[in-house]
Amino acid sequence: MSHPVLALGAAALTAAGSAWYVPALADLRAGADRPASHRAAALACLTGWSTAAAVGVLLLVTESWWPPCAAASVGAAAATGLWVRAVAHRRRGAREAALLWARLGRPAPLGRSSAAFVAAVLAGGLITATATAAVLWAHGREAAPLWLTAATPLTLVTLSLGLALTAAHGTGTPARPARRAGGRHDVPGR
Repeated sequence: MSHPVLALGAAALTAAGSAWYVPALADLRAGADRPASHRAAALACLTGWSTAAAVGVLLLVTESWWPPCAAASVGAAAATGLWVRAVAHRRRGAREAALLWARLGRPAPLGRSSAAFVAAVLAGGLITATATAAVLWAHGREAAPLWLTAATPLTLVTLSLGLALTAAHGTGTPARPARRAGGRHDVPGR
């Protein structure tokens, strides 16, 4: 493929990436109003998209392959390093938040790792159910009756939803009931 065609593709990709790099730029401009993990992730995002733009420009101005490849490698390494730094900041913030919630005696809200697990269970169940329905449907009514073709994916989705709900509600410690402030004076009718 020629360099101008690849440069056009890189430019289109960079323009389409504005859904990611414009909010990242806003996070960086907010400064100390955003947590360190958000700022580091925004910097990683901007580094990655700047790399794509730089590769597009290098594809237009050079005929050799090594400058765009070198720029892509350096940009990918820098973006990966910044992303790892953002993950470290996020984990440190999560530990601090868990400690604060534990001091309050309340369960911590559903964290990113728990939410990611729930999303993975739901996605896995839906994909498995879809694949099962496609296989059963492809083999026709001779291989499996119609009720089995409908019931198998429904069962898989129900099981994945049950597992996801169990995982979502199983996080944290149970909340203590609220204490009443005044004893007899809080009882209505007295």
